[in-house]
Amino acid sequence: MQGILAPSLVAGRLDRFLAGHPDATTPFLVVDLDVVRRQYVSLTAALPGTEVFYAVKANPAPEVLSLLIKLGSNFDVASRGEIELCLGLGADPARLSYGNTVKKERDIAAAYRCGVRLFTVDSQPELDKVLRTVASGTVFVRIVADGAGADWPLSRKFGCTVGEARQMLLQAARAGLQVGVSFHVGSQQRNPGAWDRPLGHVAQLARRLVAEGHELAAVNLGGGLPSRHVDPTADIETYGEAIAGSVATHLGPRFGGLMMVEPGRYLVGDAGVIRTEVVQIVRRASDPDRRWVFLDVGLFNGLTETLDEAIRYRIQAPGDGSGTGSVVLAGPSCDSADVLYETYQYQLPLDLQVGDHLEILGTGAYTSSYSSVGFNGFPPLTSYYLPATAGSGLTS
Repeated sequence: MQGILAPSLVAGRLDRFLAGHPDATTPFLVVDLDVVRRQYVSLTAALPGTEVFYAVKANPAPEVLSLLIKLGSNFDVASRGEIELCLGLGADPARLSYGNTVKKERDIAAAYRCGVRLFTVDSQPELDKVLRTVASGTVFVRIVADGAGADWPLSRKFGCTVGEARQMLLQAARAGLQVGVSFHVGSQQRNPGAWDRPLGHVAQLARRLVAEGHELAAVNLGGGLPSRHVDPTADIETYGEAIAGSVATHLGPRFGGLMMVEPGRYLVGDAGVIRTEVVQIVRRASDPDRRWVFLDVGLFNGLTETLDEAIRYRIQAPGDGSGTGSVVLAGPSCDSADVLYETYQYQLPLDLQVGDHLEILGTGAYTSSYSSVGFNGFPPLTSYYLPATAGSGLTS
């Protein structure tokens, strides 16, 4: 059972913004770019020598990307649109990795013409497209990982077997391209040791390449570093130590190739808070022990990651201390799928009223970017960004 969170768990500028805008139309997301900067600095310290490639899909706001460009970040892009967005903001194309393993051949060609030189595949047809369009650069072959320990596993759609990877790596190397191996241990991965087994597979592939007269040029550790949600997670230093230890064990202490990591949620998740309004509270005879609490934000306008209750956000609510009770949380749309949490029973104040505000914490990632353009006529999630520089300016 999830207990109600104590007041003022939203720290610093986010708290002040929420307190100073009690009448702002909900739902809205507010993101503190100082937190994004802090997370970036912490990650680079925890994984020295590893290049950060921010997963643009987590939050593609120009404010976020511009800050990360200034900080020296690289970018994992999933589409031609994300490439154009990054380049339009001044990113160096050499710092972009086209990591989606399902790409149109003409988009691969366009990216290559723009100067992108890192491409990921996980199937023979995708490799064939790259070999027809890319004359120089690095091809990453993505191997499957089981995603155990992750709240949002990614093991079904992406990745090939080690045997399939071996053949594709050799084919790309013989074509004159540099080769690398990538994997993803699952989003919101709460096991710091989850990178160990895939890195063992990477080492097997590296040895086979050497036996055939080639070298492994790069390793992509993927994403998976978590935000702070309901279930506890270790700090970034613990993840860094575990990953560095596995790299040293499997690839040696002096791996000379490019080592990269693709954080999305870790960099921007904890920087954001969604404020939502309670629209309705209902007690149903079919479920007498719980209230159904309907919010003005739901599955289709920002909280897609509550699908199957995979990501369980922390929630901050008002209350007079008179106690809490179990609730089902649902969104506002006229769609029966728009139920956020029913199995995992959240506790909210017994005196909760229609019109009250809730704060949903750790929502800087995969919320505004998932929000629909207007399902049921509800507008996309409004977003505000608190600048990472001194001053009181606010961009929206």
